[in-house]
Amino acid sequence: MKEYVLITGASSGIGYDLACIFGENNYNLILVARNEKKLNDIKRKLSNKLKVDIRAFQCDLAYSEDIENLYSKILHENLKVKYLINNAGCGSFGKFDNIDIKTDLNLIDVNVRSITHMMKLFIPVIRKTSNGGVLNIASTAAFSPGPYMSVYYACKAYVINITEALREEFKEDNIKICVLCPGPTNTNFQVNAKVTKNSKVKPILMESRKVAEIAYRGFMKNKGVIIPGYNNKILVTLSKLLPNKFLCKVIKRANSN
Repeated sequence: MKEYVLITGASSGIGYDLACIFGENNYNLILVARNEKKLNDIKRKLSNKLKVDIRAFQCDLAYSEDIENLYSKILHENLKVKYLINNAGCGSFGKFDNIDIKTDLNLIDVNVRSITHMMKLFIPVIRKTSNGGVLNIASTAAFSPGPYMSVYYACKAYVINITEALREEFKEDNIKICVLCPGPTNTNFQVNAKVTKNSKVKPILMESRKVAEIAYRGFMKNKGVIIPGYNNKILVTLSKLLPNKFLCKVIKRANSN
């Protein structure tokens, strides 16, 4: 039976580049995204340049029913998932009480609940493969509080903590459980989340392909926490050393219009 890499949020950004890289390394792909038209366009594009089997499933991860249906379809088609890449995510930006409640609850559904749901369903499947694994996508935001992006930062802290806990739990089960923590990356994320920055703050954006390449290498080596880029490594180190009270002030200023 063929083995597959299941990638959520595969229609753009880091998810798309991870799909390309896994495909280039001869892994069959299960691509999952919310936008069906864009997803099918990506499938056709990748099918023209990759010599692997590619399946595409439309799924809105904000809804439990969609996740359950996705799982049922994959089982029905006898697709053996070896790696799960929980890449899909979304953000919000602004003062907490100015952000619509539905926006932030949807953010929690996608960034926290869906990742938990996907792992609950697919880890038992992955355990039946040889050297399978899970790669969750968090952020350097996971290491500090984030004024004006408070819910997003908190969600990413959940992602890194559950990943490291499960990594220890499954240590003897021969399953890779890793987390990628990218910093600012050249994707559509900041536009979709309506993120703005102080004019004095000019983050150096990494290209999503480069981030994906580092993620792939780190995951294959079973590196627990993968932080791409020298600047991001420095940022995370400082986040661990400096008190949250100070970090809040710095991040608040950085996220101010």
